[in-house]
Parts: sequence; structure tokens; C-alpha cells
Amino acid sequence: MYFDEPGQNNTEKTLKLSFERGKALGLNEVVLATSTGDTAYKALEIFSGFTIIAITYHGGFRKPFENVMKAEVRKDLESKGVIVHAATHALSGVERSIAQKYQGLYPALLIADTLKRLGQGTKVAVEVAIMAADGGLLSGNDIVSIGGSGRGADTAWILTPTNQNHFFDLKMKELVCKPRNF
Repeated sequence: MYFDEPGQNNTEKTLKLSFERGKALGLNEVVLATSTGDTAYKALEIFSGFTIIAITYHGGFRKPFENVMKAEVRKDLESKGVIVHAATHALSGVERSIAQKYQGLYPALLIADTLKRLGQGTKVAVEVAIMAADGGLLSGNDIVSIGGSGRGADTAWILTPTNQNHFFDLKMKELVCKPRNF
């Protein structure tokens, strides 16, 4: 499925399409990006029978020592069975800091920029899968991985996740949906 435009207006359709495809493939894990928790709440309504892993920004992403997701939202999602994990961006982290201070290009930033050629949501879907794997939250089986272009979700992939230190073992098996224009 290709959406005409990116953005949060595609969230519900992205979740429904990816649930149906994941279910048809016999999958039971979904990883999704969420900053405020809104996408995770919507996933709770749709992803019956799946382990839902919500990846959010690391502490200090916007302001030093502050979390983007409110503590009460995180606790509520966790009480509903969602695994919430705050982690450093797998495809930038320290390299972003080095690039900002010293200029230049670095391998993880080049990989991130290359993935963005398929859309921001694709880069995010790959990144959150790695972050979930690095957090020890995945079984190692194929997953549904969902990202977005800003707020909400507009991109979903079926992929074989991997940890950062085995990045080139990651397999992007099926595109479920993404924006055509981005």
C-alpha cells in the first residue's frame, strides 16, 4: 500500500495493514516508534495476540535529563501490557554529536541517510527494530516494524531484526506500506 502523503493521518491504516500481514505470516511481535504514546495506544486496539514493543526517545533527546514520553503515559502503557523502551537512536547516537561538533560524515549517519531514500518511516522502522533487539526485547524471529515521518505511523516492514553489532544481518523482507511522496 502506498499513501499519497506521509504523516499521522495514515496511522490507523498502517497499524491495520501491518497487523493483518503479520497475522497472516504467523508473527507475534510488533515494534513501533512512539514519542507521546499515541501510536502505542492505537496499536493496543489493533494488535491482538501480539507483543507490542513501543520505542521512544532516549532521555535528554529534546532537553537534557528530561524524557519526551510522560512518566504517567509510560506507566499506563506498561500496565496495559506494552513494553516501553527508551533508547539512543541506533543509527546516530554519539556519531550525531561528533558530526555536529567536527563536521564530516560517519558510517551510521550514512546508513541512516541511505535508508531515508525509501522515506523517513523506513529509517525509523529499521532503527526501532535494532533498538528493541539491543534492549533484549525480541525473540529473534521476524517482526512487524513500524515507523513514521514525524508524528504517527505511515510505514511498516516485515523484517528479521538484529542487534547493532550485527547490522548487516538485518533483512527487510516485505514492505507493508509507506508514503509514495515524501
